[in-house]
Amino acid sequence: MKKRKRLWFLTLVLLMMFLSACSSSSQEGSGTDTNNGSTDESEKPITLTMMLSGNKASEGEDFELETLPRLVKEKFPNINLEVQKLPDDQYNTSVRTKLAAGQGPDIFWIFPKNAAGGVIDFAKAGFAADLSDLKFWDNISQGAKEDMSYEGKPYGVAEGLDFLGVYYNKELLQQAGYSEFPKDWPSFLDLCQKLQAAGVTPIAMGDKDPWMIQFGMYPIAANVVYPNELDFDVKLQNGEKSLTDPKWVQTISKYKELYDNNYVVKNSLGIGSAQSAQLFIDGKAAMTFTGTWDYASMTSKGATEFTRGFASLPGNEPEQPVFVSAATSAGYALNAKSANLDAAKEVLNYLFDGESDLFKAFVEANSSISVYKDVKLENQLFKEVNDNYQQTGNSVYFSNQMWPAGVSDVMQAKFAEIIAGQKTTPEDVANAMETKFRELWKN
Repeated sequence: MKKRKRLWFLTLVLLMMFLSACSSSSQEGSGTDTNNGSTDESEKPITLTMMLSGNKASEGEDFELETLPRLVKEKFPNINLEVQKLPDDQYNTSVRTKLAAGQGPDIFWIFPKNAAGGVIDFAKAGFAADLSDLKFWDNISQGAKEDMSYEGKPYGVAEGLDFLGVYYNKELLQQAGYSEFPKDWPSFLDLCQKLQAAGVTPIAMGDKDPWMIQFGMYPIAANVVYPNELDFDVKLQNGEKSLTDPKWVQTISKYKELYDNNYVVKNSLGIGSAQSAQLFIDGKAAMTFTGTWDYASMTSKGATEFTRGFASLPGNEPEQPVFVSAATSAGYALNAKSANLDAAKEVLNYLFDGESDLFKAFVEANSSISVYKDVKLENQLFKEVNDNYQQTGNSVYFSNQMWPAGVSDVMQAKFAEIIAGQKTTPEDVANAMETKFRELWKN
């Protein structure tokens, strides 16, 4: 009997010890976590991929390839950011193909409005995530937010505001008798003629990369097509206007004039954008047409030292104001189907928080004009154009941002025929643009 009681007592003690151990284990597993014992998401190793358009910085640390991954890692030790840059002519095709196949990057480069690879296209296709819940929108200019939106929701964060214009060699212009950059089209042609007479190539263009043709076309259009009809493209979309309009024919004709007079470097169709940039920085051409985004390459050291200037290409007639070719720049979008969408949003929130070391590094590296609240102009080279933009409001977006993707491709291809010396006329270019627009535009 005593043995039975003793066995019962021992069994009871063992049972209590077992229950106590289970209770302790359960509490240790849950801690303060309300997620049924799951591990903290911030501790899980995550690899985010980013794909961008462009080339590695020629000098110093590349912001996206080097600075951004390093500072993201410091802030989020569990996040490894892998960044890839592709040349401009490869990027759009590659990123679209990958996104369509469900293999796209978590973060990718996106363009405003209707531009190729633009937010409207990618939002409609379901590639880009709605970014309405990001924390910094009150600090971004309303125009930049709207240009990156579709049906009232933002799908991209613009890097800034970009100007198209002319980088020029101040010393070569002074030798041609110009202490200031020309303020109208006839004066610009006169400058080109004087440079040419002095044995200097007036303009370097890398038309082997066809998208460079836009860099002369849109600034001229800003001063010919739009000044008295800023809603031209809205009327175009509504069928009230045509790209065969005399003002577009005049725009194309003006740009053709530069090639007809051999003011553009010989064999520009055989020269790429990198080569034309080299011609400029080596002092072998007085000017080149491109945008604020090319600041790093345009100001890098070449074979000779000279003072750079930057101005709007004056497609206007005398006594008329110069309109700036200005548009919201490309920026960052997130893959709507990313398995790490929340982590990618945290990276963007950190990048644009307005105070972190990452934000400061971004501002310093960014050649675009900031659209973030209270950020001063970083690059004084752009001061004259920026002052015109800010003080007069005389500006026009890049035309292709209001066209379906594909129209600018036709414009470039047909104008390349003019450069090549074929019998293609400005009217032929305009007709091809209009035909493509009507083929692609859906009201």
